[in-house]
Order: sequence, then C-alpha cells, then structure tokens
Amino acid sequence: MKSPLAPGIRLITSFSRDSWYRGFILFLTFLFYTAYHLSRKPISIVKGELHRNCSLVIRPADLNITNNDTWCDWTPFDQDNYQTLFGVLDNSFLIAYAIGMFFSGIFGERLPLRYYLSFGMLMSGFFTCLFGLGFYWNIHSLGYYAFVQVMNGLMQTTGWPAVVACVGNWFGKGKRGFIMGVWNSHTSVGNILGSLIAGVFVSSEWGMSFIVPGLIIASTGILCFFFLVERPEDVNCSPPQHHIVQENGETEPLLQNGNGNGNINGAVSTEIPEIVEEHSEAISFVGALSIPGVVEFSLCLMFAKLVSYTFLYWLPLYISNVAHFPAKEAGDMSTLFDAGGILGGIMAGLVSDFTGGRASTCCVMLILAAPMLFVYNYIGQRSLGITIGMLLLCGGLVNGPYALITTAVSADLGTHESLRGNSRALSTVTAIIDGTGSIGAALGPLFAGLISPTGWNNVFYMLITADILACLFLTRLVFKEIKGWCGQLSRSRGFR
Repeated sequence: MKSPLAPGIRLITSFSRDSWYRGFILFLTFLFYTAYHLSRKPISIVKGELHRNCSLVIRPADLNITNNDTWCDWTPFDQDNYQTLFGVLDNSFLIAYAIGMFFSGIFGERLPLRYYLSFGMLMSGFFTCLFGLGFYWNIHSLGYYAFVQVMNGLMQTTGWPAVVACVGNWFGKGKRGFIMGVWNSHTSVGNILGSLIAGVFVSSEWGMSFIVPGLIIASTGILCFFFLVERPEDVNCSPPQHHIVQENGETEPLLQNGNGNGNINGAVSTEIPEIVEEHSEAISFVGALSIPGVVEFSLCLMFAKLVSYTFLYWLPLYISNVAHFPAKEAGDMSTLFDAGGILGGIMAGLVSDFTGGRASTCCVMLILAAPMLFVYNYIGQRSLGITIGMLLLCGGLVNGPYALITTAVSADLGTHESLRGNSRALSTVTAIIDGTGSIGAALGPLFAGLISPTGWNNVFYMLITADILACLFLTRLVFKEIKGWCGQLSRSRGFR
C-alpha cells in the first residue's frame, strides 16, 4: 500500500512555481529595505549620547575636567547650539537624499536593478561604517560627519525606486494595498531593529552603533547580487495582470485616467480600454509627471513625510528631554511609534483595497492624526501606559498614509492606463513621489532643530499644520473618489 504524501510536502506542492518565486522576491525586497532603514536609524539614537546631561553621569576620578556641564559630551556637540548641529547632520543626509532621488529613478529604469541595488547597499554600508569610525579615530570635525551623511544620503536613494519597481514587476493589482501594506512594514521593522542595535552600543562605544548596521546592509547587498530576480519573465514565470477583469468582461485599470467615467483610484469604467502592446522604452521625467494623480500624491507625501521623519530623527531626543529617560531607554521607547506604523500601513492597505479609495483613506488618517499629535504632546508623558498607547496610535495614523502612498499608490500610478502599456515607468514615478516626499523629510528635522529651542509645543504645532496641508492636496482626488462611489451607487440602484 502506497503511503500518503507527508503533510509538509503537500503544503509545499500546493503552491505553484510562480507563487514560490513571488514569495521569495517579496521576502528578499523586504529584507533589503529593512537594511536600508536599519542603517538610517542610529543617528537619532546616538544624539542623546553625543550631548548628555553630564550632571547625571558618574565622573571618572582621574578625569581632568574643564567644564562640569559638558565634560561627557562629544565635541563639537557640547555647545549650546547642539540642536542646530544635529539639524545640520540630519539635513546633510536628507537634502542629498531628496536631490538624488529624482535622478535615482531615471537610473533605475535604465540599469539592471540587481546591480543597482547591490552597489547602493554596499556603498551605504561603507559610509555608515565611516560615521562610526569617527569615534575610534577620535574625529571631532562637523565637516567630516556632514560629508559622510551627504554621501550616505546619495547612496540610499538607490533603494526605494528599485525595490518598488521590482515588487511592481511581480505583483499586479489584486490585493496590492494589503500586500504592500504588510510588505511596507520593512520601514518600521528597520527602524525598530536599528534602534535596538544602536541602543546596545550607544552607552559604551557609540561608533559600533553605526558599524554594525553598516556591515548588515553591506551583507544584504551581497545577497542581492546573488539572488535577486528582477522580472517574472527572467525565470519563465507568468507576468502579473495590471488590470482587473470584471464579471461583465470589462477591464478595470489600476487608476482611471480622469475622463469622467471613473475616479482616480478604481471606480468602475464603462469603457473597455483598447489593448496595446507593451513596450520597453523608459518614460521621461515630464511624462511621469503628467500621469493623473502623481503631482497631488507627491505634494501630499511631502508634508506627510515631514511629520514622519521629524519623529524618526527627533522622537528619542524629545522623550529623553521631556520624560528624562537615558539615551538607550528613550531609543527603545521610540520603537513603539514604528510598531504603530506597521499596523497603520496594513490597515491603510486593507481599507483602500476594500473601498478602492487610496486618496480618501490617506485623507481620513491624516485628519485623525492632527488632533492625536496635539493630545500626545500634552498628556503623552503622564504615565507609561498613556505613553505606549499614544505612541502606537500616533505611529499608525502618521505612517499609514505615508506607507500607502509610497507603495500601493506609487505602483498603481506606475502602471496607469495613460502609459498605454509602458512597463518601464515604475521606478521613475516612485522616485518622483518619494523624491518630493523627501523634500519634506529634509525640512521636518531642520525645522525641528530650529524650533525646538523655543519649546517642544511649537514643534508639534508645526507637525499638525503639515498634516492639515497634506490633506488639502488630496481634496480634488477625494472628491473624484466620492463622485465615483455615488455614481456606482446610482447605477446599482437603477439595476434593481
């Protein structure tokens, strides 16, 4: 008698070859961008060590002290303008990242993604390690650290357009919002791991807080070179559908072209789009800008990312200053914001898939985020329970729209029907959206550094204002989505 197939083997064989490859690519790209964010996080953790409250630090008996207030600080961050100097470091990275991102998408469309990503991760690891080596080489020059941040910012631009383009090549519309919502948790996972790894070394040898993440991202670059598959066709897998076949046989594009028959994010069209042959010529920068929805979502992301990156770079210092936690504990506490971001990104993806309203989902979450930021600033440090709850809630509401725009929306727009079959627009569209967002990411920490000496309340007022502005840029798209839903409701009533 033939024995039945083992349960584990039955489970393995129940998935098709295409499914295994898609799962593998999703895992690899998740790992890659986790490493990118992991290597960005240490600077926010180390800030609390570079400038400390030296009156709370045990002083070595054999130390010849010249200043009792700053003897434990790392020059040049031992001065009263240390917050401004931290802002210089943040913006050296973020401005370089924002400028480089617009060019990175162009390169990403024209170069093999495997080589491009591998090079970017190896070089990011190199410059991250260089920052940490400043501790062991006893470097106290602001120029050195700013230069390393600029170069690291440029190298980090290789990541996002390339991984989104790769995932977009493998996954069609389907449940893209949910899949990319889960996948986009790499941002928060990277921030959490980066905080925890940096926190292990920050109080003893802060240089290792950079060197270890640098070695990790360099290692993933090697992994990328040996294992990344850019397109399903490269391994004889079936390409995904970027249009949905409906029950009546019509084809629904990812994003309507705004011709009055649908809305910007998935209202049903009454016309069957003509079938066009796919071509491989890379889209131009101006051509990508002309895609309906790109400009609005880009400007929205600029302000949404301003809020998110201000928390990324300043939250540990805020917790340390307001709640008087040591650098390590403040860094660990800040990971709750990123944990909330994971839940927010998944929820945004699920809701937008169910409703078909990407813009409306983002707008509602941004509207809710504004008062929550106000509440967190006023009661967030009253007790441990309140702190945990508010960080999780604010993290979800702030990072949910950011996650949705940079993943599912970017992939939707990169395969818009107006491209007429052009498959080489994902990287450029993603770079435009994230590059514009990165302008806000650069401005947020800069403004925080300039405003925080006048009081943390003013920093939170700035963040609330940015949230409101992000909502305003989506109003046209939200109106079109609501109009599309009303049209569908009217048609469905007419059939009854």
